[in-house]
Amino acid sequence: MKTIKTKNASELADVLGLTPADAVEMEIRSDLNAKIIKVVKKKGLTHAQVAKLANTSRTRVTALLNYNTHQISTDLMLRILGVLGIHARIKFDKAA
Repeated sequence: MKTIKTKNASELADVLGLTPADAVEMEIRSDLNAKIIKVVKKKGLTHAQVAKLANTSRTRVTALLNYNTHQISTDLMLRILGVLGIHARIKFDKAA
């Protein structure tokens, strides 16, 4: 099997046969996930503490902190950021 390397979500979506909209969603969710991980590490919180703050299960938080977001909604990611004291801001640009 040949290894294919991509540089960004757009290239990955193209390789996987996904739409440009899918690429945008992947990029946003990846950015949210990375920010959550960074803040949790900086605050020194346990998975259980984050789960309690966000009113969700430790299992879901553990998955999220291990970059496994398949069963994690974007709403939950935003809720977790909110309880961690971070407010997400979306910037709109014209598509290329």
